[in-house]
Amino acid sequence: MDSSELEDLTQHINDKISGVMKILHLRTLAKDPDKRNMLKKISQDLLSINNLLNQFEAQVNQQKEILKSLKELEKFFEEDVKQAKHLKENIPPHMPRKGPVQSSAAVLKTSQGPESNKELELSKKPSKHKDCIREMLFITTAEFENIPAYMKGRFTYDQINNVIQDINKAVVCKYKILKQSLKSMNNATRKLYQRFKDEECKETKGQYFIVDADIKEFTQMKVEKKFHVMLNMLRHCQRLREVRGGGIIRYMLQ
Repeated sequence: MDSSELEDLTQHINDKISGVMKILHLRTLAKDPDKRNMLKKISQDLLSINNLLNQFEAQVNQQKEILKSLKELEKFFEEDVKQAKHLKENIPPHMPRKGPVQSSAAVLKTSQGPESNKELELSKKPSKHKDCIREMLFITTAEFENIPAYMKGRFTYDQINNVIQDINKAVVCKYKILKQSLKSMNNATRKLYQRFKDEECKETKGQYFIVDADIKEFTQMKVEKKFHVMLNMLRHCQRLREVRGGGIIRYMLQ
């Protein structure tokens, strides 16, 4: 029932009451049969008014229930807004963010630190293959939950994705060097380039891989027991596989 219908109903009730009041004032004159018939009609009008009041009360109660439901729904929306705000303010560090893309030089400087004596020189000309370096995909929550408990231990979802972030950093830094021209390299970069080439084998041809030395060279991550436990989880999730040979363990991206 909308507001216009409520106004019409109210006016109708007021008109009925007004008519009843006028007839009651004339009740003393109701001694003949005609006046008695009029009183009967008044009685019928009173019953009609009572029915209308009952309908009006039912509509009011219904609107109250609707209002209550809307208030409860409002609380759910407010909770959703709070959760969304919390998620926005606490985005995991491994999740991609919108923003300017770092240059190749910036990536290499960040990986080695401002005081490193092994700062790598990049070609002044833009690389034609700058977007072709493959990176490891982050682990999803579903994949993390499917890792066996004995393998996962106390490591968290964020920790394993932080390792992937460091591995990707090492991969990018390594293969940016491999895509440079030899003329643009200094002595330190050429030594790294030669090491990368020496570590390649038949199985790694056309593939992206790193070794422990690359992790140490380009990241702050320590190559220790915890790191190798993480690698086991990444192998389980089919993110990489090991290629051994010549006393070197190569971590090849899948």
